[in-house]
Amino acid sequence: MIPYLPKQIATKGIYLYLGTLAAVSILFLRHAMSFDFIIMGIAWVVGFFLLSSYCSKKWQDIPQKALIRNLFLSALGLRWAWTIFAYIYFYFKTGIPFEFSAGDSIWYYEETMGNVHANIADVWRYLFIDTNTISDSGYVFYLSLLSKITGYSILFPRLVNGLFSAATVLLVYFLAKRNIGEEGSRMAAIFTCFMPNLIYYSGLHLKETVMIFILMAFLERADYLLRSKKYNILTIATPVLLAIILFTFRTVLGAAAVFSIATALIFTNTSVVGRWKRVMLIAWGILAISTLAGGVISTEIQSTWEDRGDNQIAKRTHQTNKGNQWAKYATGTVMAPMMFVMPFPTMVDVDQQYNQQMLSGGNYVRNFFGGFVLIAIFSAIFITKNWRNLSLIGSFAIAYLGIISSSGFANSERFLLPALPILLIMAAYGISLLNAKNYRFVKIWYYVVPVMAVAWAFFKLGSRGLF
Repeated sequence: MIPYLPKQIATKGIYLYLGTLAAVSILFLRHAMSFDFIIMGIAWVVGFFLLSSYCSKKWQDIPQKALIRNLFLSALGLRWAWTIFAYIYFYFKTGIPFEFSAGDSIWYYEETMGNVHANIADVWRYLFIDTNTISDSGYVFYLSLLSKITGYSILFPRLVNGLFSAATVLLVYFLAKRNIGEEGSRMAAIFTCFMPNLIYYSGLHLKETVMIFILMAFLERADYLLRSKKYNILTIATPVLLAIILFTFRTVLGAAAVFSIATALIFTNTSVVGRWKRVMLIAWGILAISTLAGGVISTEIQSTWEDRGDNQIAKRTHQTNKGNQWAKYATGTVMAPMMFVMPFPTMVDVDQQYNQQMLSGGNYVRNFFGGFVLIAIFSAIFITKNWRNLSLIGSFAIAYLGIISSSGFANSERFLLPALPILLIMAAYGISLLNAKNYRFVKIWYYVVPVMAVAWAFFKLGSRGLF
């Protein structure tokens, strides 16, 4: 078992990105990214691979207490540094301390500022009682509570985001440790610590950072409950409460979380989840679902599912009307097989998609690690055959990415983001299983990744008739 990210893989990842970026910039010179986005992409990729390789090797044998301290402080320092930089950078670029073409983030801020001096009971009634939908309500309520301390501050809530994101790194470690072992869990936590996309969102006013923290807390506590021989009302109620909170952030995320624990209860080996414990937890789950049925959550889930096809058609039609003539081919059937490696990196300047260009390096890392995710899935099913004991995290990733692939947001980096920590766990597991036989697939993947990036640039420009 390989306990760290080998330097030769990290180096290959860097060289491939630099080569691909150069090729795309030369091939589509008229639409090359601006210099600052190029520098950001290089910094994201070089920083991620060098730090992940160095730290995974350096920290592989240190005591757990020291590892947790190093992970948390490294993650927090990087996120706070980025938050302050992004605040200043966006202010000079856009005139306000919000990302390019900010929409939801400004709405969250303005909605919260209207609640600064409001009574908490009135805010609760407005967000959860007198409403037909609860998606986003949980995040607005959280920001409203935080505003009682921070007032009208924009920066402070983002610094708090850094705390949640750093804590997410530790949750990944504990969750991965029980699923793929100590060596793989250390790699997974280090990948999460240095992952560009997770650092990027911690510096925004969007809900993704807090939402991912709650998701990982749910999966970690649910996994602990399934595997622990000792359980009580608190250990049972905690994942149930976290799942309910997830519905108030993004309905489909809560649905995928519930599906994952139901799948784990059915398929996890009896040696891990005892027979009577399985029966008791299933009964508890049926009771919880019955309690929620008929309410706003149930109605919203049903509406989302029934409208999924119409939403996808509407999104593709909108993109086509804007000039993206090839968007109509991005159907769920086409997108679903690629969900473990998407989104593709945007390395060309098109339609003022500046946020995507800022994240080209992070999305490239996702593509590069996609090969190791595929190795992990294949090995769990056909070689190690331990897929049953990985059914909680595996079924969540499949369920959530499957839902997104059938919606109008199959190629949206932001909507794919919640599955990223799980994919990093799977990537770490795939790396730990590397041997001479499956490394041949990795060598092939080294050719696939640049082709995907160049093809995506061709697609984005060609579908708009820009060459």
